[in-house]
Order: sequence, then C-alpha cells, then structure tokens
Amino acid sequence: MAATAAAQLVESGMTVGLGTGSTVAHFLPALAARELAIRCVATSLATEQQGRHLGLDVEPFDSIARLDLTVDGADQIAPDGWLVKGGGAAHTREKIVAAATERFVVIADSSKPVAALHGPIPLELHEFGLASTLRLLGEVTLRDVPRSPDNGVIADYRGAIGDPGALAAWLEEVPGLVAHGLFPPSLTSVILIGRGDAVERIDR
Repeated sequence: MAATAAAQLVESGMTVGLGTGSTVAHFLPALAARELAIRCVATSLATEQQGRHLGLDVEPFDSIARLDLTVDGADQIAPDGWLVKGGGAAHTREKIVAAATERFVVIADSSKPVAALHGPIPLELHEFGLASTLRLLGEVTLRDVPRSPDNGVIADYRGAIGDPGALAAWLEEVPGLVAHGLFPPSLTSVILIGRGDAVERIDR
C-alpha cells in the first residue's frame, strides 16, 4: 500500500530514482502500471533489470544531473527522521541518488519505525587496505554477500550508535570507507508507512 501511494506521487515528465530491495520491488509494478512518460535511474542492477522488464525507461545516471523524485525503502526509521539503509548492499548508490533528488520518498511497512536506531549499520569498504580499515573501524564484521554494484566490500558496524550524526561524521573520517548506511533526516522529504489497510504519511 505504501508502494502504491508512492507511485501516485510520480507525474509524467519526471526524472525518477529507483531504490533497491524488497519494498521497492512492490513499487516498480505500481509505477509501471501508470504508464507515465518518465526517465528513471536505478540504484542496482536488480532494480534496473526489473524496471526494464516492466517497461520503464531506465537510463545510466551519467545522463541525468538532477532527479525530481526518488522512492526507496529503509531498514530502520527513527522518530527524528534518521534512517538505516543498506540491507541490500546498495546504500552507496542509494545515498548518491537520494542526494541528487528534489524529493526523496521512503516507503516501509509498520515494522521499520523504531524508538532508536540500533546496529548493525551497513558499510561499503574499499578492498585496498581492507585490513587497515577494519582495524580503524573496530567493531565491524564482513558480510558474506556479493560485492556492491561498484565492487565494494560489504560489512556491518556493530558498535554503539549513540548520536547518529556523531557516528556518521566519525565513520566518514575513516580512510577506506566508501559509504555507511546512516541517512540523515535532511535527505528525506516524505515517509510513507503501510499500517494495516492505511498508509501513514510523514512530511519532513
């Protein structure tokens, strides 16, 4: 239901970012069913393939400088708007696309809102100097999954979170870290949460 509500926000002529994951897999058919004249950018090969199979016009991101709307899921949603993303290992591209969009719309089911963010926090790391990067990060485990869409190593930070902003700033200072899965409230415009037979909308 949240995915269907998000699809109704898209209008013909828009450039649209497509996120990655099980929630977005519900959004793509809802969007394709509207048969709009739109240009899309995908954050993963899986999303790109599903979108094209459904008839969506998915282009490389080097041809579009700014997006009108992006729709993506989240693993956790805090009351203050901080998100944890990256369960699908595409959080670097998802963050790039979110930062390039006018309106970033998050869709989720009722299990995703949390009282406070908790670990693990997904990370993407450079392979070069990986042992050194892991030493600097401390409480991190490598995830036994395929590489990211850009061949990065996927890991999870399992230390204390505390203030998400402070943790995000510290992670960003570690050489060898490509991106983390903490998304600040400033990126998000709308959160749509499916609850039973209704959709809760939070405008930020």
